[in-house]
Amino acid sequence: MWWFVVVLAAFDVGLKRVGVALAFKGVVLPQDPIFRKNRNQAANEASLFLKNWSVDRLIVGLPTGSEDSLTMQKRVKHFISLINFDKEICYVDEYGSSLEAKELMRGKIKQKRDGKIDSLAAVVILNRYLSQN
Repeated sequence: MWWFVVVLAAFDVGLKRVGVALAFKGVVLPQDPIFRKNRNQAANEASLFLKNWSVDRLIVGLPTGSEDSLTMQKRVKHFISLINFDKEICYVDEYGSSLEAKELMRGKIKQKRDGKIDSLAAVVILNRYLSQN
């Protein structure tokens, strides 16, 4: 008997880092973030990540609810357009995901710019997607 496992990935796209999470059989795990030197380098790393993990669907956090959300939505969608990924891409409201991620980290480690918060935000985004679908 063959088992088919759908692999989902989530990106929390920021200006300096891209938070990354993976889901296998409903278990969501944070991954190492992608640090952005420039958008092409980050898009290449994101493409390689998706290929290496054989991702079937990409979930992307899309900002809403702030004054800058339209500008950031354009930046996020442009970044995603640079990624070499020909499978399904779904956008999920990321509003408050970074704050939720910071709450998850509270008391565990001092906040650093190591991208852990960004990848936990991607976990929050992926969990939101899974709860809606």
